[in-house]
Amino acid sequence: MARETIRREAAVRACMARFDGKELRYGVADCVRLVGHSMHKLGVGAPLLKGVRYRSELGAAKALKGLGFADLAEAVDALGFVRIGAAMAWPGDIIAGPSREDGPFRVALSVAHEYGAVRTLAFGPTPDGRVICGVGKPDLSHPDVIAWRVAHG
Repeated sequence: MARETIRREAAVRACMARFDGKELRYGVADCVRLVGHSMHKLGVGAPLLKGVRYRSELGAAKALKGLGFADLAEAVDALGFVRIGAAMAWPGDIIAGPSREDGPFRVALSVAHEYGAVRTLAFGPTPDGRVICGVGKPDLSHPDVIAWRVAHG
């Protein structure tokens, strides 16, 4: 377990080094790229992202639909990870929280920063209206929060 903890914490540090403080840029610095980077650092492939390109929210929605998914939660489910309670998350696991009322981005993805998803690394609004990546405390009691254990098949 100690080796797994070290590996997961290193993956989270790599995500922070790459994304923390970065402004949202679809296809470059967004929740999907954040989660994909975490998976890569954990040694888990992200085949759904291979060759997928988009540069706008509309482009991201079209790419998601082109892959056959109604929303991001469906896409993560297709990766075959086991759903877990968010409070059971380990660093590097995927957390999806409410983002909008409907549509392909009804949930936004984040990476568990700490055990129990007490804090997550995610893109979110700042007081001045920008959307940047940072560490925050999610509302784990919200009924739309979903979590997945990122693990080798």
